[in-house]
Amino acid sequence: MINTMFVPQKQKHIMETPDMGKWELAGYEAALPVTEKSNPITREIDKADPVQIVHLLKECDAEIFQEEDDTLVNYKGRYTETRTSEPQLEVEIGQREGETSHRKVKRLYSASVLQTMMDVTKKVEAILKDPEHSLIILSGCGTSGRLAFLLATSFNKLLKGLHKNPSYAYIIAGGDKAILTSQEASEDNPHLGAEALKRVCAGKKKVLFIGISCGLSAPFIAGQLDFCLNNLDVFTPVLVGFNPVNMARNEIIEGWHLTFRQVAEKMEEVQETRRAFILNPAVGPEGISGSSRMKGGSATKIILESLLLAAHKATSNNKEVTAKNLLDWMKTYEKVHKITYSQGKMIAAMVKQAGTSLEKMGRIYYIGWQTLGVMGIIDASECVPTFGTDFSDVRGFINKGYKEMANREGDLTSRGPEFEISHEDFMMNVLPDVTENDTVVFIFTLDDDLLEIEKLANQVKNKTPNLHAISHVTTGQYVSANIKKTFASVMSMTWPIVFFEYEGFFLQKFQRELSTKWILNAISTGGHILKGKIYFNHMIDLKVSNSKLFRRAVAILQRFTSRSPIICQEALLKSIYETDDLSDEIRNVEISTHTTLAATKFKVVPTALVLLTRNCSVAEAMSRIQAKPVVRETIDRYLTAPGRKRTADQIEMQRDEENE
Repeated sequence: MINTMFVPQKQKHIMETPDMGKWELAGYEAALPVTEKSNPITREIDKADPVQIVHLLKECDAEIFQEEDDTLVNYKGRYTETRTSEPQLEVEIGQREGETSHRKVKRLYSASVLQTMMDVTKKVEAILKDPEHSLIILSGCGTSGRLAFLLATSFNKLLKGLHKNPSYAYIIAGGDKAILTSQEASEDNPHLGAEALKRVCAGKKKVLFIGISCGLSAPFIAGQLDFCLNNLDVFTPVLVGFNPVNMARNEIIEGWHLTFRQVAEKMEEVQETRRAFILNPAVGPEGISGSSRMKGGSATKIILESLLLAAHKATSNNKEVTAKNLLDWMKTYEKVHKITYSQGKMIAAMVKQAGTSLEKMGRIYYIGWQTLGVMGIIDASECVPTFGTDFSDVRGFINKGYKEMANREGDLTSRGPEFEISHEDFMMNVLPDVTENDTVVFIFTLDDDLLEIEKLANQVKNKTPNLHAISHVTTGQYVSANIKKTFASVMSMTWPIVFFEYEGFFLQKFQRELSTKWILNAISTGGHILKGKIYFNHMIDLKVSNSKLFRRAVAILQRFTSRSPIICQEALLKSIYETDDLSDEIRNVEISTHTTLAATKFKVVPTALVLLTRNCSVAEAMSRIQAKPVVRETIDRYLTAPGRKRTADQIEMQRDEENE
């Protein structure tokens, strides 16, 4: 029996969050899918202090585990009651005119979600029993692809420990370099996705394909799912995401003949015969609007680890998986949430330090061991597209480098400094330039090499006093006095003893990874909020590097200027091409051409916002943005956003500028 009991510390609420669940109400941003809505909980997060930021993120993450009640909310305004055995939230969003059918938003613990997980678990068991001719493939883009890599390598290690052959493979859009750097352009090509799938599964007779697309939007995944649907004699496709199918992206994909929604609807049809499956519970909008690296990534990890572990346990015990088994596995992650955020004050202190470093043009470095090091690398890689940062602003390093990573393409160091990830790389190429403005966070367990950790930490301590640690300990273990005095602070996450069971060991490993993910997400997100990279809860300085982010940028401009989509897109294009006069040639090219150029530019969206609010030239807008590098302050100067009053200082600043 696995001992999964936690005793979290009591924690007082530091602020009210009366809008929790408001996103479910009729008409709330009804035109947007769940994953793109702004979360009412974090509406004012850009004005929050570090303690409040952590609390708001905690409340947001808690929505992952929220269960249904007996009220059904119809997005056209009708309220009804249910008396079914499985209460669900009923919505009508994105329906075509004249449609009257109702769609239901499922939750993580919904009976239908658990049933689908059981169905997929049985498919996993069948693959595990025939590893020579079968394969489980996990695939995704960006964060989803990085998690696909992590899960595939972790479960192959589980099998190796049982002296069994590997049964897992991963695909990430853009190849292994996308594990470490932003490669969003690859997400837009369904043909690349299908070709990558063909290569990985060559020669296999049965393939369980798990495609992860949090917003049900990535063309790369759509191409793979469509290929599976056309070859059901070999493939069983599984789609994992967090929007209802009727909210899937419905624009024709560039250079292709289908939309993601059309592929997902075909998946729904085939699911009736149990030859394809969709796992798409709603977990609520992200704390930072659209940033699926956060809740989307966490929910992906919870769902897939639970069903895969359950399948492995069922195979070893020769027992059938039940809904209760799966629910029990997932409930342990709910306890991880409680134990992680019971350290809220210490997390907030690290957020504050990270913000101070970024404000002073310093940097954040994660120094990790084993898969906790991978979590640091993943968090760092996501900061570039999310906050428009340079790769060097937040970086992750792992002991033994690529040998520990165990990625398919091996050592990528020769591709450039952003691919240097070992502790040795850090010591040789980064540490000499570390200053007192930088923050360094060590991430380890007490089962790692503590002498090595202490030695490395003392060398870092000579360069910066801002040295902190996240240590994972088992009940009965204690951080030594030497370790404690080496770091400015040590956050100890205490886990129960696992009464040995092989899958239980991996469950605790996965729990520590998720706990670390939540902490690092808070540090990097909170630090950039304090630096002024977020406006309300929107990524105002995102990289416009693929079609999804292009459309998100236009939506942000619309939201804060109330201008038409056409006018907002024109301003965005002017900012991208740095011209006041758009030619017909620019207007008429494919979005991929715009995003290829935009990916090389900085502050594209803030510049477009100034264009729209000041009605000035591109040169003037860029000059004003450069003069005030804190994006939030720049936007506040020119914009009165809904629900936020402008201060007297802001009004006076604008008057002064208008009189220049």
